[in-house]
Amino acid sequence: MSADASIQTAEALISGQFAARSLSMAQAREVLGVSRRTLYYWIKQGRLQTVRTSMGSQRVLLASVKSNWLVRH
Repeated sequence: MSADASIQTAEALISGQFAARSLSMAQAREVLGVSRRTLYYWIKQGRLQTVRTSMGSQRVLLASVKSNWLVRH
């Protein structure tokens, strides 16, 4: 993803255009601009909060993504 597209995605997140309360792991990585490994490390550290869906997939809570994005930018 280009830097401009990443900024637009992050701006959409911050302005509340995402209606969901959580993001997929891929969406969270894209918005935060970090690798898969970093995302899982942040989850382990407690910097990002996640929930498990009924099907067992892991989703990142939007509030924790917003706070991490604001800290980084």
